[in-house]
Amino acid sequence: MMRNRLICLGLLIAVIAAAFGSVLVEQPGVPKEAQLPASTVLRIIGSRLPLVGRAVDVSDIHPNDVDRVLALRLPRVLLAIVVGAALAVAGAVMQSFFQNPMASPYILGVASGASLGAAVAFAIGLGAVAGHSGASLCAFAGAVGVTFLVYALSRRGGRVNTTLLLLTGIAVGTFAGAVAYALMFLFTEQTIGQVLRWVMGTLMNRGWGELAVAGPVSIAGVAFVRLYARDLNVMLMGPETAQHLGVHVERTRLVLLVVSSLLTAVAVAAVGIIGFVGLVVPHVMRLIVGPDHRSLIPASVLGGALLLLGADAVARSLPHESVPLGILTTLVGCPFFVFLLARREKTFI
Repeated sequence: MMRNRLICLGLLIAVIAAAFGSVLVEQPGVPKEAQLPASTVLRIIGSRLPLVGRAVDVSDIHPNDVDRVLALRLPRVLLAIVVGAALAVAGAVMQSFFQNPMASPYILGVASGASLGAAVAFAIGLGAVAGHSGASLCAFAGAVGVTFLVYALSRRGGRVNTTLLLLTGIAVGTFAGAVAYALMFLFTEQTIGQVLRWVMGTLMNRGWGELAVAGPVSIAGVAFVRLYARDLNVMLMGPETAQHLGVHVERTRLVLLVVSSLLTAVAVAAVGIIGFVGLVVPHVMRLIVGPDHRSLIPASVLGGALLLLGADAVARSLPHESVPLGILTTLVGCPFFVFLLARREKTFI
């Protein structure tokens, strides 16, 4: 247990260092003479800290530079941490739920439902009128709607069969994704580009508004899942054994399904679909800290945040930041995951 605590401490230090480093990365296209030095960026952030803010003087810094850091960089970094943590924890729950390392937060059609919701928003003009907020709201509604539809269709005699749940999620998710792409035939080329950039995941033009929604929900969801760490450990022994050990299996499954789906939905609604974070991170953390969810959940939080911070820093350092973040995480995550699978003999735990 002490070893796992030290690992989590190391991950926490890495996340803090990555967050500071990411804040210092300049946006692409900014002229060299207009780029802010690291000392200026740190002074701007320090001026907003509760205890030391009054002691930091930023009167000599142009207000536009202050806004660049506080309105663009800082919320983007914090949102990367929140979304990465939410997707990683949701993935850890789903992998334990299905006892399958190939399970991901999107396995029940959450991503396809969100894509359908966003497509509907742009089809009715809500995306153009309300911007990211309108598309995000519809995406969240679509993700939650598809999740509950999958659960309702999979319920038999007051119980949920995990195999039926998985197959239903694949079927409903595929259908929702097909409808979303069918709607794109109604769009102009410009609107199609907006939808595709959203679907592929990006932190561009995201700010305090998205963070104000995704932050509290993600923090509450992760804390709630942590309370069920013991139950998740017991459920790894099988539903019958868990029932004999005092775990209400069906109720626990329903609660965890709802919470993990909400974590995924709020993350997708905020930044779009970010691939492989919820699949790779829990898998890697399980190899490092073991299957005990008391350590696995906090390790997944930190690992997810670290991965998304790194990917976003790379995206912002590219000449063309329009490359979607979801593409970068998939390009890195897919080969790495195949490498891990090739080295492992066991499939789970």
